[in-house]
Amino acid sequence: MTNPDIQMETRRSGAWASNFAWAAGRFILIGIITFLGLIAVTFFIGRVIPIDPALAIVGDRAPAHVVERVREELGLNLPLYEQFFIYLKGVLEGNFGNSVLTTNPVMQDIRRVFPATMELATFGTLIGAVFGVPLGVLAAVKRGSIIDQIVRVIGLIGYSVPIFWLGMICLVVFYAKLGWTSGPGRIDVVYEYTFTPITGFYLLDAVLQQNWEAFRNIFSFIILPASLLGYFSLAYISRMTRSFMLNELEQEYIVAARAKGLSETRIIWGHALRNAAVPLVTVIALSYAGLLEGSVLTETVFSWPGLGLYITNSLQNADMNAVLGGTIIIGTVFVAINLLSDLLYRALDPRTRAR
Repeated sequence: MTNPDIQMETRRSGAWASNFAWAAGRFILIGIITFLGLIAVTFFIGRVIPIDPALAIVGDRAPAHVVERVREELGLNLPLYEQFFIYLKGVLEGNFGNSVLTTNPVMQDIRRVFPATMELATFGTLIGAVFGVPLGVLAAVKRGSIIDQIVRVIGLIGYSVPIFWLGMICLVVFYAKLGWTSGPGRIDVVYEYTFTPITGFYLLDAVLQQNWEAFRNIFSFIILPASLLGYFSLAYISRMTRSFMLNELEQEYIVAARAKGLSETRIIWGHALRNAAVPLVTVIALSYAGLLEGSVLTETVFSWPGLGLYITNSLQNADMNAVLGGTIIIGTVFVAINLLSDLLYRALDPRTRAR
């Protein structure tokens, strides 16, 4: 390579690095603004709800002076904007207050229950991606055929059927009638003294302890709710994969590859899917974020001790500190995954490097 070529390549690399750094800074700024907006919206909605946190603590039959004293201790007698800034300061310090239901700091409860939600969402996303991508590719290749129609109907059902109804049907069929899986919960009580949670991800913890009996038991509990979430993820991923593949199969490089005599398998899986994989990464990331925030009903139906069930129980007991804290954590994770997927898209797609 000649000296001018080296200089040009260096300038291109420097320009791409500068563009990527600018994009990263912009995304961080957007993330900060979105995070502050999320806290504001969550806080004010929590204050609009006709639930008095002071009454939730002391009870409805407490004397008026006791309720008023608790309101002063909580700062509920202050103007709303002062309450917000106090709450914002606490959130930035990682302090969401104490839970009325468990009497523990909300962040401590979230650290305890969030791994269960992540484990369930991760398992569901893996199922959705492993089956959704091949089905989407097959539907695009067989466009207009009976296979394409079946895949599209599968996706349509996944978008249309309420997840709580399908969850109850799955429990009746696979647990109550057939006995193929375990029922609600996460692990049998008999393993309480032989299994020790380490990371909070029970499957991983069972492998680390080489407790294979506990692993099989945990797997029998997670497979049904994870498959249910995986089906809804599959519906989204297969639909988007089909759309991306149809777009790639119409490109000129596909015609050129066929003219060169390349096999259809290599064209589809080695060229078309490879180019479609860049936006597909974003789709899978957003699907994962959606399962993290949308597993509330699934966790409620299956009594899965995750963040969704924690928020539901807290809301039923007027535990607004826990509800607001859990909502903010879920929203923050969703925004973070969204922004990271955008950055990853820019890093993987060469066409964005010149922008």
